[in-house]
Amino acid sequence: MRRFDYLFLKNGDVPASVFSRAIGISKLRERTDIRRMQNPSVFYELESNAKYLSVKESNAIEGIATSENRLSSLMDRSVEPVGHDETEISGYRDALELIHANYSEMELNEETIRNLHRMISYRDGGEYKKHDNVIMEIDGHGNKHVHFIPTPAKETPEAMEQLVLSYIHGRQEGVEPLLLIPCFILDFLSIHPFPDGNGRVSRLLTLLLLYQDGYDAGKYMSLEERISYTKDRYYDALSKSSQGWSEGRNDYFPFIAYYLDTLSSCYIGLDRCFATISGKKATKKNRIEAAVMNSLIPISKREIMSMLPDVSEDTVEVCLHRMMVDGRIEKIGGNRNARYRPAQHDRKHQEQ
Repeated sequence: MRRFDYLFLKNGDVPASVFSRAIGISKLRERTDIRRMQNPSVFYELESNAKYLSVKESNAIEGIATSENRLSSLMDRSVEPVGHDETEISGYRDALELIHANYSEMELNEETIRNLHRMISYRDGGEYKKHDNVIMEIDGHGNKHVHFIPTPAKETPEAMEQLVLSYIHGRQEGVEPLLLIPCFILDFLSIHPFPDGNGRVSRLLTLLLLYQDGYDAGKYMSLEERISYTKDRYYDALSKSSQGWSEGRNDYFPFIAYYLDTLSSCYIGLDRCFATISGKKATKKNRIEAAVMNSLIPISKREIMSMLPDVSEDTVEVCLHRMMVDGRIEKIGGNRNARYRPAQHDRKHQEQ
């Protein structure tokens, strides 16, 4: 059976590029912590928006979906779930809320992992697989191929026990959490302990472990959304780091690098929400104005909304209209291609 030992992450063989990514994330985290204390109401709205996107996108990766209206109603609990997809969507909502509220008290153990699966699974919740499984891929001609053979069912209970103990040992030995967590997640996915739902449980575990080590950007900028948008890179990194896994010869670093890049993008997204305010109070109006006035190139409404995910489209439109009426900005193009930039006199002032 495959054995797990994460102490290699302390022996100096970590690529410099990976180590520098981890250092960069630590610096961004410090800035985020300060801004959260200064702007609690903004972070509250960001959390609400991120929670919605996390539930939507983590399930969408697995082909589980419902309408936007139904999803909104499920999120505010104004309707009961109907059918397989909505039951699993609601379960992910509950599991995510559990982690948000209780991550500091939740221990990483098999019961926690099984309970998360129990919450998100329509059937056989919390039960390890009873039959061997394979991970399939389909080529361009529709032909199926075995891509990866996970741990056999009969070895899964012991593998999960060893996986958890190895993570705990790595923590006790001082392995850097930003390197340890993606290794644990890769091994969890490679064991593939449940008949289904492994991907969603892995994303919940990622958030839980990151939160416990103080890296909570995924609470405010959906980590699951970024994985969904880059899922080709995600599956490519997973594939590269899984090669030779059963024999203990796999290379964890492609997967570590992908996860650090994804977490970094969450922190950068948070940073962009505030970086252009220059000491002003972080109101929605000030943040929209700063996004336009400090952009080096004309910026679209959609790009502003991407920078400020807690701000509604109507609020952006009202603010842009007022800035145009005041003569502070000008509009380039029309309809869907419209972009905005500082008016000519403001641009000259910026260049001086």
